[in-house]
Amino acid sequence: MLLRWHQRQQAWLQVGGHADPGESDPLAIAMREAAEETGLADLMPWPDAQIRHVVIVPVPADRGEPAHEHADVRFALATRTPASARPENLDAPLRWLTPDAAREATSEANLRDLLSRVQRLLEE
Repeated sequence: MLLRWHQRQQAWLQVGGHADPGESDPLAIAMREAAEETGLADLMPWPDAQIRHVVIVPVPADRGEPAHEHADVRFALATRTPASARPENLDAPLRWLTPDAAREATSEANLRDLLSRVQRLLEE
């Protein structure tokens, strides 16, 4: 599992981000954001393109933006080149972890749920 340090949230979380104006395909948005945040050019939905998790998450206030909520639409993605992962910037390091270590690294119960779901897929 690949986790990214989110400075604003002060937590290890999944990669991902926001839709840009005109974007409406959740999978395409997730793949673009994941590629931008990891440098991985070969990401693909795994084991298929199904949505794996939908959750509303709190976002703390920052830079003049009030606290608010985001709707996360989450997929499982895979790469054939994990060693090629590079952080988007120095404030957003990446960590490859086993499913158990990833669950321990995050403080977010909703992400632990997603990690458990993906682990079950790995065990099938």
